[in-house]
Amino acid sequence: MNSFIVKGLVFAAILMIATVVVVQQMHIDLSDPINWITMLGALAIAGLSFGVSAKYLAQMQNDTASGELAEENWDGIGEYKNELPAGWAYSFLGTIIWAAWYWLAGYPLNAFSQIGQYNEEVKAYQAKFQEKWKNPSGETLKEMGESIFLVQCAPCHGETGDGLSGKAQDLTAKRTKAEVLKIIKNGQNALGAFPGGMPPGMAQGAAAEKAAEYVASGCKGKAPAEFGVCAGCHGASGEGISGAGPSLQGYDVKNTLAKGKKGAIGVMPSFETRFTPVQEKALETYVKSLAQ
Repeated sequence: MNSFIVKGLVFAAILMIATVVVVQQMHIDLSDPINWITMLGALAIAGLSFGVSAKYLAQMQNDTASGELAEENWDGIGEYKNELPAGWAYSFLGTIIWAAWYWLAGYPLNAFSQIGQYNEEVKAYQAKFQEKWKNPSGETLKEMGESIFLVQCAPCHGETGDGLSGKAQDLTAKRTKAEVLKIIKNGQNALGAFPGGMPPGMAQGAAAEKAAEYVASGCKGKAPAEFGVCAGCHGASGEGISGAGPSLQGYDVKNTLAKGKKGAIGVMPSFETRFTPVQEKALETYVKSLAQ
């Protein structure tokens, strides 16, 4: 037995002993089948690591290539038409069998799940919350929205919604005519919520000027005739059309929460499942109040 094999056996033995010692020190309950299987797996990995390494290192030292050479080659380097090594084939088959056992018997999909229990409790609480606040007043919505904003939005947008000096969208600033004209000229799909986004050049010249002025006002008052080209996607009063175009009456909080938004320095993630409908409405109410 050469020195390499001796060293490998010693190393594998140390790994196995260390595994057992760690399990004992951590007072892991081996009556739990998952813990028991995990420890057996760790011991098996220690043994297999040595066995596989020793086998293939020995082959590299002593074996020579043989068999029928394939016709295809790359820069003169070809491959032999050898069968898949038995060890690889059995390992692959064993992995499939183990996976089937794990999902169907060892830890079946319909077994108790802490994550599932948590999700059920959250769903029940949200339904209770929604029922309690199904008809909130405007002031209640604003107060509720402020609470949500301070917890979920303030870390990026600042406590006052000022965007922390350009690190995020400044929600206190009203949309300017120049900004709207830039979007009309270049197009936009920052929300990613609508197929293809808004293409560039939807209006030109004086028509673009008048449409931009109306949008910059928050779509207040009577829409000019030039806004007609925008109304097809954004609604007659800029209220937005589901699946076509976002609301232009201030920030489109609903679609931003649903899809996230591309910003100047990064991407805001989606908050689609985070809030109940009344919470979304409350947050929208508060955010729109910041720019008034």
